Amino acid sequence: MASGLSDSRGNTVGIDRLHDKMNGMKIWGDKETETTVIDGKGTEAGHIIVTSISGNYGEPKQTISYMAERVVGNGSFGVVFQAKCLETGETVAIKKVLQDKRYKNRELQMMRFLDHPNVVCLKHSFLSKTEKNELYLNLVLEYVPETVYRVIRHYNKMHHRMPLIYVKVYFYQICRALAYIHNCVGVCHRDLKPQNLLVNPHTHQVKLCDFGSAKALVTGETNISYICSRYYRAPELIFGATQYNTAIDMWSAGCVLAELLLGEPLFSGERAVDQLVEIIKVLGTPTREEIKCMNPNYTEFKFPQIKAYPWYKIFNKRVPPEAVDLVSRLLQYSPNLRSTALEALVHPFFDELRDPSACLPNGRPFPPLFNFKSHELKEVPAEMVVKLIPKHARKNCPFFGSS
Repeated sequence: MASGLSDSRGNTVGIDRLHDKMNGMKIWGDKETETTVIDGKGTEAGHIIVTSISGNYGEPKQTISYMAERVVGNGSFGVVFQAKCLETGETVAIKKVLQDKRYKNRELQMMRFLDHPNVVCLKHSFLSKTEKNELYLNLVLEYVPETVYRVIRHYNKMHHRMPLIYVKVYFYQICRALAYIHNCVGVCHRDLKPQNLLVNPHTHQVKLCDFGSAKALVTGETNISYICSRYYRAPELIFGATQYNTAIDMWSAGCVLAELLLGEPLFSGERAVDQLVEIIKVLGTPTREEIKCMNPNYTEFKFPQIKAYPWYKIFNKRVPPEAVDLVSRLLQYSPNLRSTALEALVHPFFDELRDPSACLPNGRPFPPLFNFKSHELKEVPAEMVVKLIPKHARKNCPFFGSS
C-alpha cells in the first residue's frame, strides 16, 4: 500500500500518484479564491489586504486581513513581505508573484502537498489585482525570521567560524528536507543556497523555502540547464546537461556545508565559465568519463590538466575529518557518485547529534531531528533506519512500533 500525504483539503494522496494528482490539479477555482483589488503594490508598510478563505465542512467563508509591515526579500520572481494577520495577531510572510493566467503556478501546486518540519509551511493563497489589472498570486507562508545566509554573515562579522555543533544541527535538517522532497514527493528544489534556508534563532530549526524553481523531474524529460544560483550550481548544469536528477541538489548541499565550515562560498565564480574554473581548481580537471557522466552530449575537452587540491588544505585544522569526508562525498563530478540525502543523514559527521546527552551550547535541546514519519522511511533499508534513528528516539517512531 502506498504511503499517504494529505493535500490542503485533508485528502490522502498516495505518493505513487502524486505527480498525476499535481499535473491534473487546478490552481484555484472561483469558489476557492477571491480576487482582491489592491491599490498600488500592496506591500507598503501599513497597507491592509483583505481576502477570504473557504470554510471547512460547508461553513461560511472566513475573512482574513493582513497588514503589510516590511519587505523582506526581492527577486526576479516578485517580492516577499512580512505581514500581520489582524484577526489572530500572527506574523506571516507573503510571497507575491506576477501570475500569467495562461499557466498554472507550479510552486503553489507543490507547496499544497508539502508537510515536513524542515520545509516552510503554506498557510493559504489568494489572488490580487492592481489598478493596472495585473494579476498576482500571493502565497501566505509561515514566518521564520532568519536565514542561514545571515547567520553565516553574523559569524563572519565577528571574525568567528560557526560553532561546529550548529553546522551539524543545520546541515542535518537541510539533508532531512532534501530526503523528504526527493524521496517522498519526487521533487528537485533546483535552487538550494543559504538564502533559501530559514532559521528560527531561538530553536535553531531550519526550513527549506522558495520552491519557485522546483520541479518534479521525469526520466527522459528535458529540463533547462540554466537553473540554480551560480555558486551552488552543479557542474553538469554548467556543462549544459538537460537530463539530470536530484543529485544537482546534493552538489548544492555540499557547497552549503563547505560554506558553513569556511564562512564563505567555496566556489565563487563571477560568470558560469569562471564557476567551472573555480571548481576545477579544487576538484582538478574532470576526466573524459566524468564529463560523460555529467553530459554525454558534451564533446569539447580543452581544459588544462590540473591536479585536485587536497581537501584537508582547504579547511582549517579545527574542521574534523568526518566533515571534510562528507563534503568530498557530496562534491563529486559524477552525479551517480554523490551521496544521497539519506546517505548523508547516516554519515558519522552527525553521530554527535545521535548522542542522547547532546544539546545546544546554551543547554537547550536540539530542534526535532528524529521525528521521521512512516512515508519518510518507506523503502529505506532496515539497517539504514537503525542508523538513522537512535535508540532514545525510537519510542514514537512508526518503524519500531511501540518498542
